[in-house]
Amino acid sequence: MIQLDINGKQQSLDVPGETPLLWTLRDEMGLTGTKFGCGMALCGACTVHLDGQAVRSCLTPISAAANKKVVTIEGVGTDAVGKALQAAWVDVGVPQCGYCQAGQIMSAAALLKRTPKPTDAQIDEAMSGNICRCGTYTRIRAAVKQAATKQGGTR
Repeated sequence: MIQLDINGKQQSLDVPGETPLLWTLRDEMGLTGTKFGCGMALCGACTVHLDGQAVRSCLTPISAAANKKVVTIEGVGTDAVGKALQAAWVDVGVPQCGYCQAGQIMSAAALLKRTPKPTDAQIDEAMSGNICRCGTYTRIRAAVKQAATKQGGTR
């Protein structure tokens, strides 16, 4: 049994330790907001937080998440940063197809939690590992800046 804290709820899972966190979340927990993109940790669609750090769940074995806090897109809106980002995403109209947006928001939330007043360069760097096939990068940056401002940040 592997013990996890997923979105603030303690879970005991009976899965092989090498099972990717992504598939555990989707198939075992029914948390389908985290998306499968490339399976090689290159696109960012599967981004979740593991003890506050943005990680690619497609290559993270469930054993690496044992006894740690996992936050998915379903749980990111439970704090002020997540709520501000979700509101900004809607306000700015970021999504086009929407497939990558969960991973985008998760990366943005990790950024704002460690750097509440990010510069454009810091936003671009933090978001560079997330691919948006629709090319909504300028709207993503605008939404991150808006969320930071509402949290008392930005430079």
